[in-house]
Formats: sequence, structure tokens, C-alpha cells
Amino acid sequence: MTITKRTLLIFTSATFLGASILTLALLTTYTHFVVPPEPLVVTVSTSSPHFLHKEESVRITAENAPDEGELLPIEGVLFEYIEVVDSCGAHFEGECVAVRGGPGTDYPVVNRLRNGQVLKIDGKVERNGTTWYKIVFDEWLRYPDRVAGDWYVVADYVSVLLDAGNLSTEEHGHASTTKKIIVDRSEQKLYAYEGDELFMEVAISTGLELTPTPRGTFTVFKKMPSRYMQGPLPGLATQDFYDLPGVPWNLYFTEQGAVIHGAYWHNSFGSPYSHGCVNADPATARKLYTWTPLGTPVIVRD
Repeated sequence: MTITKRTLLIFTSATFLGASILTLALLTTYTHFVVPPEPLVVTVSTSSPHFLHKEESVRITAENAPDEGELLPIEGVLFEYIEVVDSCGAHFEGECVAVRGGPGTDYPVVNRLRNGQVLKIDGKVERNGTTWYKIVFDEWLRYPDRVAGDWYVVADYVSVLLDAGNLSTEEHGHASTTKKIIVDRSEQKLYAYEGDELFMEVAISTGLELTPTPRGTFTVFKKMPSRYMQGPLPGLATQDFYDLPGVPWNLYFTEQGAVIHGAYWHNSFGSPYSHGCVNADPATARKLYTWTPLGTPVIVRD
């Protein structure tokens, strides 16, 4: 690739990526450059002064550029998450992975993790030959006082995942799809179809009698690979306390908070269990999450 004195128009799907970082990423993506015979003066202009949002563009203009140049695609940003894979079971049976207040066993235990939890990370620390991941909660929390101090998890019992992060139809739109999800409250089963072809039939847990999963036709409007769910929730008939960090593979289908997601805290699939969400085994929820695009219809029936 040769960089000449021209204008490059770059469209990016990166969310909240600084224009300066994007420019650097572009220059380091390619392995061969022909250095121009004279200095290249670059001007960056964007509709947002600090960040790039989906479908925004950056114009990199060289002085006396003779034409508009070419379009170069830039990959979307991926975020790092960890999935707990070698810990205790749903009811804390077995030995649980400890969350510590710092990167080492000399720090206090602040929580314990179960298999299937998915948590966003914000870097890692190498200490005494051991890798520790720092967990970050950069989402809105109903009870933020329940998270005190830092959270670190040793790398030995987790796997690292790369994901696009939180997606919504408001910010990312959605394409037409022939896929649909059917939740049957009487059968306690979920069916996923693409056209007339059955993709998945699995046992699930919908809401209990006082907190039923709403019946009707909805649309998946938000996807979150990880969510910290906390209760009690205002307006519900029951005021149960719960504190569930790292709820995995969330498909939101009502503004009131009804979600299809993985449940790592029970294995009673096939009978009602939840506060209104649709619970599935975490491995099943991950498969469904990957398969489901924004805009997929969700039909909840009896």
C-alpha cells in the first residue's frame, strides 16, 4: 500500500474510539508503506470532537490532495471478558474460585464465583509468575455499595472471550431476519427457528406465579454478554434480595427488564424459577446469544 498526498475517508463501526487512536490503528494495520518524498501533513476532522460512534466517519486530508482517495474498512472494537470454567456448581458444590481484593493470595477474598459467570475485565497483572485479571463493572448498578474495592481473579480457572460488548437497536439498528424465538410457559421450553427450520429446543425456567414472564410478541432490542443483576426490584410483588454479578448472555426483549439469559445459580430448568426472566443453562444461552441478531422476534405463549 502506498500513502500519497490524498484524502482518505474512513468509515468505522468502532464505538467510543478516539479519533487519534483510530488513526494510529490504521497506520499500524498494514505491514508495508512507501514513504512519500516530502512531509505529509494530516488533518483529522469528525462530527464528534472526542469520540467516534457507529456509522461516523473521519476525514484524513493531506495538503493539496488531488482526489478523495479510497475507502478503507476498520474492524469494530472487541472487549475482553472472562468466563468461569473450573469452579463450583450452581449451589456452591465443590471448590469455588475466589475473587480477591488484589492480584495475589495475600489479598482478602471478597467474593466467590461459580461456573458459567461471564465478567468484563480491565487488564491483567503478572505477579510471582501468576496472571490475575482485574474485573470491571462499568454498567449502571442498582446497589453500587455492594461492590467495595477491586476484584481480581486468577487466570487458571477462567477462559478469555472477545466480544463486541453491549449492542442495542437504538445505536446499532437491526437487519431483517427470518429467525424467531418462542418461549412456551406451559411447557417450560424455548424454541428457536430460522424460517421453518428448528435451530434449538431446550428446557428453560420462566417467572414464578407472582413474577410471571410477560406474554405477548416482542423483539430483541438489546444484547449484553454480561450483566450484574441485583434485587429487590421496585414494583414487584416479591422483594427478594439477590446479588448476581456476571449474568451471562443477555437478550433483552421488554423495556421492563424481561431477558433471556444464562443462569449459573440453579439447574431447575423445566420448571418456573425466575423473577420474570427466561433462564437457560449458560452453555445453551451462549449458543442462542451468538445465533440471535438484534431485531429477532420473541413470542411468549402459554
